[in-house]
Amino acid sequence: MVRPVLFPLVSRRWRGFEHIPANGGFITAVNHISYIDPLTYGHFQYNSGRPPRLLAKASLFSIPFVGMMLRKTGQIPVHRGTADAAFALRDAVEAVNKGDCVAIYPEGTVTRDPGLWPMTGKTGAARIALMTGAPVIPVAQWGAHRIAPPYARGGRGNRRLSLALRRRVDIVAGRPVDLSRYSGKPLTQEVLREATEDIMAAITALLSDIRGEEPPPGPQRTRRSASENAH
Repeated sequence: MVRPVLFPLVSRRWRGFEHIPANGGFITAVNHISYIDPLTYGHFQYNSGRPPRLLAKASLFSIPFVGMMLRKTGQIPVHRGTADAAFALRDAVEAVNKGDCVAIYPEGTVTRDPGLWPMTGKTGAARIALMTGAPVIPVAQWGAHRIAPPYARGGRGNRRLSLALRRRVDIVAGRPVDLSRYSGKPLTQEVLREATEDIMAAITALLSDIRGEEPPPGPQRTRRSASENAH
C-alpha cells in the first residue's frame, strides 16, 4: 500500500542486500532519524525478500484500527512496564526463533542528537541476539529526515512534511555484528551494554560512510529509567 506513495518521493540509494540472510531468523538494528523512516526502511527491507517485523509498544495494539493494522501486518508488541526484560521481549524472541526478521530501533526513539547521529542504544537487540544466537545486521539510513524533519527547528511551529519529488534516501545493510565474545556469558547489564555498544558502533560506522563525515566522539546520551534500558 505504501510503496506507490514512496516511489515518486524517494530516490533510492540502497546497498548491502548481500548481508541480509536468505533464511533463518535474524535481527536488524536500525538508526532512527525521522517519523517516516519506518516506511523508507520497511521498503528497503521488503525488497530484500525478508520483510521486517518491527517492535511497537503493546499499548498501540489496543487502539482501534491502528491495532488491527499492526496485527495484520505482523508487527510485534513490546510489553513495557514489566520488571522482567526477557518477558517484555518474548514475542520478538519467538519470532526470531521461528525464522523471521525482527527489526529494532535500538535508540527507542527518533534521535535527539543535534547532528542526527545515533544515540546510546537500549539493550533489547543485544538481549534478543544473545538469547537466540541469531545474527544482528546493522542498518544505517539517511535522507528520510528531509521528507519529514524529526523536530521543529529554531523554535518554530510543528514539523513540516516536504512532498518534493525524488528526495535521496540512502539505506545500507552491513555485515553481521560480531558478538561471539559474549556467547555463553550470563546476560548481565555489563554484557548487554557492551554488546549494545558494538551494535551502535557498527550502525554509526555505516552512517559515517553514507554521509562522508566523521561522527562526534561519543553518542548522545538519553535519560532512561531502568525498565526503558531493557528495551
